[in-house]
Amino acid sequence: MYDVSLTDAYFPAQSGNAPEAITIGDMLRRQAAAHPDRPALKELSYEGEIGRAWTYADLLADAERMAKALATRHEKGARIAVYANNIPEWMLLELASALAGVTLVTINPAYQARELKFILEQSRSEAIYYVEDFRGNPMQKIADEACDLLPTIRHRILLTDHDALYAGADKGALPEVRPGDVAQIQYTSGTTGFPKGALLHHHGLVRNGVDTMTRAGVSAGDVFVHNMPLFHTTGCAILALGGLGVGATMLLAPMFDPEMIIRVIARERTRFILGVPTMIVALIDEVERSGRDVSSVEKMMSGGAMVAPELVRKAKAVFGSTIQIVYGQTESSPVITQAWHDDTLEDLTETIGQPLPYVEVSIRDPQTNEIAAVGAQGEICTRGYLVMTGYNDAPEATASAIDKDGWLHTGDLGRMDKRGYVKITGRVKEMIIRGGENLFPAEIENAMLEHDAIAEVAVVGIPDDKWGEEVACFMRPAADEKPDVAALKSFIRKRLSPQKTPVYWIYLDEWPLTGSGKIQKFKLAEAFVRGEHDVLRA
Repeated sequence: MYDVSLTDAYFPAQSGNAPEAITIGDMLRRQAAAHPDRPALKELSYEGEIGRAWTYADLLADAERMAKALATRHEKGARIAVYANNIPEWMLLELASALAGVTLVTINPAYQARELKFILEQSRSEAIYYVEDFRGNPMQKIADEACDLLPTIRHRILLTDHDALYAGADKGALPEVRPGDVAQIQYTSGTTGFPKGALLHHHGLVRNGVDTMTRAGVSAGDVFVHNMPLFHTTGCAILALGGLGVGATMLLAPMFDPEMIIRVIARERTRFILGVPTMIVALIDEVERSGRDVSSVEKMMSGGAMVAPELVRKAKAVFGSTIQIVYGQTESSPVITQAWHDDTLEDLTETIGQPLPYVEVSIRDPQTNEIAAVGAQGEICTRGYLVMTGYNDAPEATASAIDKDGWLHTGDLGRMDKRGYVKITGRVKEMIIRGGENLFPAEIENAMLEHDAIAEVAVVGIPDDKWGEEVACFMRPAADEKPDVAALKSFIRKRLSPQKTPVYWIYLDEWPLTGSGKIQKFKLAEAFVRGEHDVLRA
């Protein structure tokens, strides 16, 4: 860890303020020059068998060839959309668009025509690169329906049609690309409402991915299963660009399938796992069900939502590895803070670690924007190379997110201790105000997850005439057993004060999730208000 002793809740950049700025293309060319014959990418089938494979030299050659084809169709700075699941062509398009100076707009393959049309229109995309279908979603049909309404879409190309994809490669020329150029537009997951397009530059994506994977303990020659969706920064930045940036080998899974992934981990003896908490829970369940040998796993990383202490403990019991917590958001390319492997169990279960190198983090008063005292609660803010250029065509939203001094305001509440370790205490917008008192869902959720019969929890505020808001606790049971309300109330009252005790208790079998696996709490609250849940009262 970084050895600091802070006097206020401001963590200065470590390792200096100006890391080397390179493009995605620079990174790939360096790796191909240094390790041309090292395996870079291997395709996994739906059954977990290895198919096509690329060395670093192969990957660069195919990416440059595709980039030249793109350059014949798109001017530098043009926006093109990718609407596909995890296939090698997705990654090749990511690398090729970067080499061609084209901005890649990533789209969730589960989107329907209305959602797709919004992203294409808002991003000002001029082309879409897609697959025919995925998991029963007729994506080509959906894309054609949306694009028929958008005359600005000049090209519709199937990623599996290599003749069309590489057409013109012998005629194209690659432009000069700079580290500060926008490489991708990533749309926020929408846990609290309408998505916005974050403009992410080459330098931020490359540096962030490499530094995150380096602290995760992934190094040159390591092999890992890439099971995160590529349309999200965790998949295309941390794992893809970070994995390539450290010289590792990716086994690209077409989708998240716990049974297949655990089978591949056991067979290939891979050392590293990354997944959001809902994925880690599913992988643990599969290991317990199958009994497969996953003793090769030495490193695990999770984030995207609060990682409950109980989940960290269970992962240690099942995999023999603790979960290294990582924290960030799309707008920060995406990682801000990360735990260290030799952190204490207390730090691994109760904090989100220290900032990455070259990154400033502060805790600021939401009302005054002043830096808070060590240990005081405020909004988590960050500054440095990792901050997005802004939101696409949304100057007011950009100004609201990035202040005049360059601080990105995350919307998360937290505290920082004198060592620079940060704890999340909730969301500015998710904070429950009951009778004038501020309640923080994360505290209640973590306490509830200490109950053996509860697998996952989401706590939200529900409108109430008397108190303003009341606490509702949504739960997924660990098995068939569903403790009654009286037992749950007694359990939580032994751990938290009375006003934090949920009034409403709701069992769910499935969560409303974003494409990246985050629980959409606003949808839980909306469905509650509409009377769509079976509600138990305390």
